[in-house]
Amino acid sequence: MEVLNSLVGAFAEMFTLFGLEVFVGGMLSGIMYSLVAIGFVLVYKSSGVFNFAQGTMLLFAALTFVSLTERQVNFWVAFAITCVVMVIMGIIIERTVMRPLANQDLLSLFMATVGVNYFLEGLAQGTWDSAVHGVELGVPTDPVFVSEIIPWLDILVSKFDGFAAAVALSLVIGLYLFFQYTRTGLSLRAVSDDHMASQAVGIPLTKIWAIVWAVTGVICFIAGLIWADRLSVSFTLTWAVLKGLPVILIGGLTSIPGCLVGGLIIGASEKLGEIFFADVFGGQGIEHWWAYLTALVFILIRPTGIFGERDIERI
Repeated sequence: MEVLNSLVGAFAEMFTLFGLEVFVGGMLSGIMYSLVAIGFVLVYKSSGVFNFAQGTMLLFAALTFVSLTERQVNFWVAFAITCVVMVIMGIIIERTVMRPLANQDLLSLFMATVGVNYFLEGLAQGTWDSAVHGVELGVPTDPVFVSEIIPWLDILVSKFDGFAAAVALSLVIGLYLFFQYTRTGLSLRAVSDDHMASQAVGIPLTKIWAIVWAVTGVICFIAGLIWADRLSVSFTLTWAVLKGLPVILIGGLTSIPGCLVGGLIIGASEKLGEIFFADVFGGQGIEHWWAYLTALVFILIRPTGIFGERDIERI
């Protein structure tokens, strides 16, 4: 009975102005998870492979950038160099690891990305170092009073979360336009639907996969920079990708817009859970599992996610 009363009280408090502020702040924080999820979706959409090396690619990119800036390299020069490094890395991974295994089963491809993950982790440590570094992007972290723009909405919103939301939204819109209106994007959509049919009509699979891995490398860099500003650059940064898994489960493994929607849902539910249900479920630690619980409940209702595609087999 006591637990029931606590739950009722928590739900009542969620509908207050404070609850709205937590909800909005959670959605903006969830955009950070969307940035990580986009890389997963790109690779899976084109090849059906779940990229286990995503976290280490993110770490390598952030570590490369911060190491260059600490050596007095100009910010934008370091940014450009790191982008080139990640493009080359993506192409090399596709050419040397994924392409030779193109006709193997998905488990073999997944295990190949596990091997790439540990190789890149050692490469990052050997090339740079394993020390903890700080990154300062110059984005203010102080809150914005929304009431200055919307008089009746008296809540606070973090400027940094707003910046991350703008970056993620720009990526989603850019990738959506790329897939819808460019020749390469249309080819990639065809490849994701049917590899054999695409090859039969002359679409170069290897070229498409190389482009996808190159773009994934750049996205890992952008996500790595934003996460590094919040967490610092260390090997714990690789665990940031775990926040992207519930996002793709809710949004769908093959949908770029689904990353954004899934991030909003996970971010909002996680913040609301931390604030209003922590005492009900044992106090501290709820932030480590609440997102996965939300995703689990969601996929029980819709296993393919909101925008996921159902495979229909005719027999």
